[in-house]
Amino acid sequence: MKQLFLLLLSCFVLQSAAQSTLTAEQWQEDLKFLQSTIHDDYSFLFKKTTAQEFDKAAARLHKDIPNLEEHEIVVGLARLVSSFKYGHTVLGFRYQQHVGFHQLPLNMYEFNDGMYIQGVHKDYANTLGAKVIAVAGVPLKNALSAIAPVVPAENDQFFKAYAPLYLSCPEVLHAQGIIKELSQSVELTLEKNGKTFKQIFKALPTGERIPTSYSLVLQDENWLDARNQDVTPNYLKHLDKIYYYEYLPEQKTVYVRQSQIQDDPSEDIPTFYNKVFDFIENNDVEKLVIDVRLNGGGNNYKNKPVITGIVKTEKINQVGKLFVIIGRRTFSACQNLINEMSNYTNAIFVGEPSSENINFYGDNNRVDLPNSKIPAFLSFAWWQDKPQWENADWTAPHIAVDMSFDEYKTNKDPVLNTVLNFKGDDFVINPMAYFTNLFLTGKIDQLKTDAARMIKDPKYKFFNFEAEFNKAGYQLLGSGQTQEAIFVFQMVTQYFPDSANAWDSLAEGYLKAGDKEKATEYYSKAIKMDPNGPTGKNAREMLRTMVNNED
Repeated sequence: MKQLFLLLLSCFVLQSAAQSTLTAEQWQEDLKFLQSTIHDDYSFLFKKTTAQEFDKAAARLHKDIPNLEEHEIVVGLARLVSSFKYGHTVLGFRYQQHVGFHQLPLNMYEFNDGMYIQGVHKDYANTLGAKVIAVAGVPLKNALSAIAPVVPAENDQFFKAYAPLYLSCPEVLHAQGIIKELSQSVELTLEKNGKTFKQIFKALPTGERIPTSYSLVLQDENWLDARNQDVTPNYLKHLDKIYYYEYLPEQKTVYVRQSQIQDDPSEDIPTFYNKVFDFIENNDVEKLVIDVRLNGGGNNYKNKPVITGIVKTEKINQVGKLFVIIGRRTFSACQNLINEMSNYTNAIFVGEPSSENINFYGDNNRVDLPNSKIPAFLSFAWWQDKPQWENADWTAPHIAVDMSFDEYKTNKDPVLNTVLNFKGDDFVINPMAYFTNLFLTGKIDQLKTDAARMIKDPKYKFFNFEAEFNKAGYQLLGSGQTQEAIFVFQMVTQYFPDSANAWDSLAEGYLKAGDKEKATEYYSKAIKMDPNGPTGKNAREMLRTMVNNED
């Protein structure tokens, strides 16, 4: 059974159960225990960091512990665990007395036009809907970079989803050097209605945190939401239920929001989806939308009824009729769900990328540190729904759509609107398969025209055209089709002229063709563009090899 154990409720959720202050030696013992446990029982987690890097960071922390405050030690331990960059592998910050972590009374959310205060305590109503410019005088971009090592982020989407929680914790801000002295009051620089101003926020009492639902504050007598409360968009309806469905008659669309991979107390998943698919079969339905943008996971064994139901419902399991909305909270067992949708259905993914790697370490064991009793949750289960060559940092949407603050505030949903207005006349669900077909059928002019158009089309912004074309070039090169490979590499340099790697690949194509003059020209160009980077290093080595071979 796979349960989502997202212990990232906030940065201040990093606490132990001990009642007395520990000595430096006791903290060092906890560090050594954590270090040895990982080496002895979880060494397979060394994928995105090395054992050498981990030990080097642990040695620095061990040396620094006598000179650190306890919250700094705890954050240091969190940095170590977060260095594995698996969201299920996290140091559990638990509420306790001797290391009190706090939260500022505001909820920040990153929209496509900046970070805004989405929700706030009523005492700070003047800041509701303000754009965050700086934290304690540190520009927002720099503040986010400073806290990044503490966040166990699988990818940029995971960081986008959960970094604001850490950014609202004074103890983390101090440990990461954003505020010079620990204080429960933190000043933010904000912008609202064209005016910039500063506001000091006083942290909530120890043990209290902002009441959020799926990363958003919902308005009540004490907490305010920047969203207009007169209307509720579909993705926020009935949040007291894990899932619900609604028929949108004008668009002949069934809309489903599922926000956990768990059974709702009122109706289990098989019963719910049987009703959904029965409705589709017996009514005038042209599209099905399954919205999992809020879905942080649960038990992936419960995904089967969803997948089998889609596959059996031929009426809807067609390209252009089945849409899945994903986003920055699509994680864990829900990543398994969209992997299976990708493998077995004709779903078009719309929205933002997911916050989980396609293949990932999930389920975790709890390991309590001996003195502080802080729990470290260490992943042990490798989930692989796709072959390793299809693994990636995330599942990217086929159609990229995100939301501005004003759209959130006024209850617009550009993601769902994109689905409802989808016509598909010029949409390409698999760009490389499309380009390959044009190439093989000799439609070179159309290939060039369509590639140039699609590269600039924001719908495809998460499709890595450069990398995919480059890979195709090397496949041609490896099969002995040198001139065809050169054609593809030339096309990449035309579309991505500022890429050193593109010129390096073109140089290799010419080298394989025996044209050392052009190979030298393009290797030299790559070196000039990336003098100190890996591409420049490779180009220099290739030039040296060419010279040595001539000698």
